[in-house]
Amino acid sequence: MTLTTLNNCPAPAKLNLFLHVNGRRADGYHLLQTVFQLLDHGDTLHFALRDDTAIVRVTALAGVPEEQDLIIRAATLLQAEVLRRKGALPRGVDIAIDKVLPMGGGLGGGSSDAATALMALNRLWQAGLTREELMALGLPLGADIPFFIFGENAFAEGVGEALQPVATPECWYVVIEPGVQVPTAAIFCAEGLTRNTEPVTIADFSRYLAEGNDAGGFGKNDLQQVACSLFKPVADAVKWLGAYGEARMTGSGACVFSAFGSQEEADAVLSNVPPVWIAWKAKALSRHPMLTML
Repeated sequence: MTLTTLNNCPAPAKLNLFLHVNGRRADGYHLLQTVFQLLDHGDTLHFALRDDTAIVRVTALAGVPEEQDLIIRAATLLQAEVLRRKGALPRGVDIAIDKVLPMGGGLGGGSSDAATALMALNRLWQAGLTREELMALGLPLGADIPFFIFGENAFAEGVGEALQPVATPECWYVVIEPGVQVPTAAIFCAEGLTRNTEPVTIADFSRYLAEGNDAGGFGKNDLQQVACSLFKPVADAVKWLGAYGEARMTGSGACVFSAFGSQEEADAVLSNVPPVWIAWKAKALSRHPMLTML
């Protein structure tokens, strides 16, 4: 039976357990090293095929025009690829989204949404692209998109696209949304940004964990100091959460996280979070729930 709908498709958040800037390429892109961690918390997408070839977002998203939405851009790219391969456009699709992740939070929300759209539509349209082909299709739209399609926690290098699977601890995270959007470009352009952190290896990270250390304590986030200097709410969240354990900003900000060994520990911290912030807990995932689509 041919599928015409796919509902409740998860688009999980990610954390950068550390984020090092090792240099800068001639084209201006920064060379990075990071470990991406999937969480069981995120957006949810719903897809329904249409009788025409239009790609329509049926959910309004404040501040995100449909033509700029990574979901729509990713779907349009895949539709064009299906046309190239099969000689005919697939049916259009209505896309609804239950948006939970904040914009400008460093949680990869837009990239995760786009990745979920590519995986779901690859199935609905019977496009037949491999995981690697979908990753390559998504990369021009955003460096984080390949990670979500890769679908496993990963040690990443380059501009974030060179991925190796890595084992990470089973733990719970408390995440604070400080209430500001941090523009990625402003952080990477800042004069005070450290751009010469010595490279590490996946073996360094794995050895650190094998010694019984908390994953959130390895390395640092080179973008955090700049974000904290420009956005006081980020600095305040790092300071507050740091009283309970290693606290770190994810990505280019603004969200701040800390790892805990049990759900009970996470709940205890969560109950004390000042009401000025949105905060939540999430369990570490080892695999993307949508991997079964590939």
